Amino acid sequence: MLSAMPQISENLPRIRQLDEAAVNRIAAGEVVERPSSAVKELVENALDAGATKVRIDITDGGKTLIRVIDDGRGMDPDDLPMALCRHATSKIDGSDLLNIQSFGFRGEALPSLGAVGRLSITSRANGFDAYEITVSGGNISILKPAVLISGTQVELRDLFYAIPARLKFMRTDRAETQSISEVIKRLAMACPTVGFELNDISTGKVRCVFKVLAEKDDVSGVMHRRISQILGREFSENAVSITTEREEFFLSGFAALPTFSRGAAVMQYLFVNGRPVRDKMLNSALRAAYSDFLIKGRHPAAALFITCDPSLVDVNVHPAKSEVRFRQPGILRGLIISALRHRLAEAGHKASSTVSDSLLGAATPREPSATHTYQINKEGNVKGAVPYQTGTPRFAETQALFARIDYAQEDDTVAFNENRAEQFPLGAPRGQVHENYIISQTLDGLVIVDQHAAHERILYENLKSQIQRNGVTSQALLIPEILDLSPDDFNRIMSARDTLENLGLTIESFGIGSVAVRSVPAILGEPDVKALVIDVLDELNDQDETQALQDKIESVLSRISCHGSVRSGRRLKNEEMNALLREMETTPHSGQCNHGRPTYVELKLADIERLFGRR
Repeated sequence: MLSAMPQISENLPRIRQLDEAAVNRIAAGEVVERPSSAVKELVENALDAGATKVRIDITDGGKTLIRVIDDGRGMDPDDLPMALCRHATSKIDGSDLLNIQSFGFRGEALPSLGAVGRLSITSRANGFDAYEITVSGGNISILKPAVLISGTQVELRDLFYAIPARLKFMRTDRAETQSISEVIKRLAMACPTVGFELNDISTGKVRCVFKVLAEKDDVSGVMHRRISQILGREFSENAVSITTEREEFFLSGFAALPTFSRGAAVMQYLFVNGRPVRDKMLNSALRAAYSDFLIKGRHPAAALFITCDPSLVDVNVHPAKSEVRFRQPGILRGLIISALRHRLAEAGHKASSTVSDSLLGAATPREPSATHTYQINKEGNVKGAVPYQTGTPRFAETQALFARIDYAQEDDTVAFNENRAEQFPLGAPRGQVHENYIISQTLDGLVIVDQHAAHERILYENLKSQIQRNGVTSQALLIPEILDLSPDDFNRIMSARDTLENLGLTIESFGIGSVAVRSVPAILGEPDVKALVIDVLDELNDQDETQALQDKIESVLSRISCHGSVRSGRRLKNEEMNALLREMETTPHSGQCNHGRPTYVELKLADIERLFGRR
């Protein structure tokens, strides 16, 4: 018969003390998952030492060599051996683990790295000579004199040579280099007053992978410039700034417009008290803030910085220190959602400039072909167009919104009156093409509007405003739905009863562990009541608040506005096109439709002239 625990021999004690080398190798499995984990730990040590410049050299994606050089305070000869002992640190005294104000504090990184690789540390503190210490596979050498002007230089060679099985799980050199670069970018965003340089020296030549210079902390716009350097000009041009606070949480940073979304969550950077983190609750709040704008499969882009009293957040959740727990997660989640939605609403009709850039790229002039086609005989939208008398929309308060924009004839050029241009940034309609796109002239260019997408967003925002003013109409069920719940689910949904009732879902207690659903939001029609309540419960259990019901209501409103908006193929009169433009200018989020696509594209006159070789 096979032993239930074949790895334990009957001749050995059931409990025994592991040696220090084994303990460090086990710890290394948590602290150092891959080369980028090692880079993170070493660079964070440099930042905690007050470095203003950090240089990282790697070969073979960090598997063969990781070298980190900083100009920080350095370590004196007595501290060097102590730094290689487990749980030895200068950053905390152990009396208060809820007041962590440094990147590192556990004292595990260096001994873990020395247990699985060949580690060398050379350091020089002010007033001391430079010394070097090495550790290979857990074996520590004696101190010896070295040459170093100041700061610390750490070299980690042959990572995981002591546990070669781990090397089988490494990815390609390119993938590991990319992971290291991502770690450095996050730390560079967290510390804009520090310069960072990442070099790949695998070929013997220095190839700069990433580099940013230190920003002066006494100059305004430090964070904006650092974010622009790392995430690019397109992000900074298409992002709104965030600065707000609630109770003891302060939120700042930048959030991109919905039309600047991504196909994966690769451009989401979250920081807590200057520490880059990956937190499920924070990611959920970011998704919820954009839930009204992005369809499934699209992800927002943002760089958000949360500052709070260290006692309100626990960073000692995992040895990698990238996970955190908040004492008041509901307050912070609500702050993120409300702040982002408010700022995105303030952006009004603004749409991402990348849409215009893509159009200009597609419109690059080509060499004329030998055969010219002057007329396209194509059956399409024109043939299927609906006469405007039978298909035009009836915009609310069209006459009140309609205001003719003054033009003056100057030197045979139609000039936009500047005062009116400022009042009407989407310009004056000049025509409609393919019975779907409105062409409008602005002061310094033109705008192309997708009439269906634009009107869809206008109707959707109007419907939401009506619900906010008048509340969600509920529909009483002829026969109440009785649901049996666990004690925890019963208590949780009853605690949210008032909030759910405001959304049209009326729930009452029906004995021990049971609830009676009396009414549902009328706009949902005839929903599966049990499935609806379970969805609400799942979110309450996960986030302590429910967004699921609100999302379902808004999804219905979106479908209604889609079917009720002006359709493609309808011809519009000039005053109707003008009314649509004016409503877009006063409607929040009108720069994108309900699915996150742009509602208009703006082209500057200078770009148009460049296409025709005029500039």
